[in-house]
Amino acid sequence: MQAAYILVGMLLERKKLQSTAKRLRDPEVTRQGLLQAAFREVYRYGFQSAGIDAILAATNVTKGALYYHFESKEALGHAIIEEVVAEITKDRWLRPLGQSKDRNPIDALIGIVQAIPARPGDVKRGCPLVNLTQEMSLLNEQFRKRLEKIFKAWQEGIATALREGQSTGTVRRDLVPEETASFLIAMVEGYEVLAKNTQDAKVWNMGIKNIANWLSSLRAPGKSK
Repeated sequence: MQAAYILVGMLLERKKLQSTAKRLRDPEVTRQGLLQAAFREVYRYGFQSAGIDAILAATNVTKGALYYHFESKEALGHAIIEEVVAEITKDRWLRPLGQSKDRNPIDALIGIVQAIPARPGDVKRGCPLVNLTQEMSLLNEQFRKRLEKIFKAWQEGIATALREGQSTGTVRRDLVPEETASFLIAMVEGYEVLAKNTQDAKVWNMGIKNIANWLSSLRAPGKSK
């Protein structure tokens, strides 16, 4: 009986090793692992202070493998912006707006804002998009352009929803959608910066309440919830 248990254990360990080997041989899995580990490192310490050795240690990947997928640390940073940070904005804002075309866009925007997490880690580190913008926009034009592209897509997504609301009579017609969208983004990011500075989730929760109240004021007359 003991021999049987030993044999089963050996087979399970062999299967585990085979699975690990397969994962390491899959270039896309390796690339994604590096990208996610690099994002976490940059989110904690900023791009300039992010350590390549720490990223390699977190993924058990060689430096040669990293530079096979990303030719430089800067290229890795570009990928973080385009494939991770941009996706966070899409998941949090653009996709929910796209899925709510049959709803009042004001209700959709209030729901999106109220769903932004206020976990201690999120408050402590702030918004990754703003963090990179503050750190890198004056230092690296390629970073700035990529970050600007995210902000523009975000603004246009909100403005499009507001225009559609105006056409259906649920959003005030006196608004300029692009300006209103940029003001909403400024409020959201401003409260996230304030919460990060105070290290207090209460600041963000107050911000959510104020932003939701302001959004409610954008409803067309007679369209109160």
